[in-house]
Amino acid sequence: MADIDAIFKAYDVRGLAEDQIDEPLCRSIGAAFGRFVAADEGATSIVLGHDMRPTGPAYAAAFADGVMSQGLDVVHLGLVSTDMLYFASGALGMPGAVFTASHNPAEYQGIKMCRSAAAPLGSDSGLDTIRDDSRQLLPAAATTGSMTERNMLDDFADHVLSFVDVAECRPLKVVADTANGMGGLVVPAVFDRLPFELDILYPELDGTFPNHPADPLQEVNQVDLKARVLETGADVGLAFDGDADRVFLVDGNAEGVSGSLTTAMVAKQVLEREPGATIIHNLICSKVVPEIIAEGGGTAVRTKVGHSFIKAVMAETGAAFGGEHSGHYYFRDNFRADSGLITAVVVLAAMSTADSSLADLVGPLRRYSASGEINTRVPDANAVIDRVADAYSGVKQDRLDGLTVDHGDWWFNLRPSNTEPLLRLNLEAADDDAVAERVNEVKSQFSV
Repeated sequence: MADIDAIFKAYDVRGLAEDQIDEPLCRSIGAAFGRFVAADEGATSIVLGHDMRPTGPAYAAAFADGVMSQGLDVVHLGLVSTDMLYFASGALGMPGAVFTASHNPAEYQGIKMCRSAAAPLGSDSGLDTIRDDSRQLLPAAATTGSMTERNMLDDFADHVLSFVDVAECRPLKVVADTANGMGGLVVPAVFDRLPFELDILYPELDGTFPNHPADPLQEVNQVDLKARVLETGADVGLAFDGDADRVFLVDGNAEGVSGSLTTAMVAKQVLEREPGATIIHNLICSKVVPEIIAEGGGTAVRTKVGHSFIKAVMAETGAAFGGEHSGHYYFRDNFRADSGLITAVVVLAAMSTADSSLADLVGPLRRYSASGEINTRVPDANAVIDRVADAYSGVKQDRLDGLTVDHGDWWFNLRPSNTEPLLRLNLEAADDDAVAERVNEVKSQFSV
């Protein structure tokens, strides 16, 4: 059997197709998932889908066999984006699973799983149990479950559009780079109902990613989108990742908009609709995010990085919205799940209402400069973190997630990788020169 420990991550399953994940293992994971959700919440059915990767249909079918062996029924949606799967889980009140490796290269495959109503399922909330049960052949239930097929694309499009007033949207020219990923399915289904002129780059569903990797967090993968925005005079560019649950924005000048700035911009819109709302942001987001939330009369809550933490805190606080620097944006009315498509529509509606360009909306939010994530290989990440903490012992700091040190006019977070001997540094200061100076200062402590 494959090395199960290597493919079960903190929030999902991810590994090389055929080498680390194959059909027999998918069946075992499906059986373990079915057994867990039946015991944990009394589930009798699950909802299932897959992205456009070549192994998706066969792997999903094997997973379904495992689920049905435990006596549960399967509602199979076929091709879905991850946020569409979360929507289905919420709308149908069922646990769910989608076969996707998100932004990873073509040779990878994976599984994202959730409880009913898109509730998170991570290593500390059931995924470890599923991992352990996947190591064995679970006895079959007395009765085998059945499978039905269902298409929920139109229902999902209706749901996405419920976040805006379509009648108030004005004509805009939009370029969407779906990178041969699942955006090629869901983006047209939504934009066909909006008064926007849509130009799609690489809409063909092709899990071999023949044009460029489906990872918009890397700026090199936004080159084609930015060129098309300038070439066509578009108002906005949208860069989706492989499973289309994340989006990055590009303004009409082909300048990228960070996840932090998008979080701040959407938070502002949410607070205009819901004064006093609680908004979640992870601790790597720019300081502009809590500033905008406070200025809008909202309550900002800072969390660890990761969707399980965000969703849990949203549930505890009743937060209306949450955002991460990595391009994940969560909405209470989307079952607290993340959706790149909902975010894109909310931003475009805001541009319509303000009769303003994206650059003008974002301009007032560009208050600071950021380093981006800087990864450094070190022998002992935790030892380095302790040394850096000592070096800044007189400065405000916390250990909510790694080490955060806040000098007031500049701050940084230092976190160890979960899987590699790497330190991840994110730093923010007043301008680019200050960022460069402070990055060198912090990194000088790594090898003292």
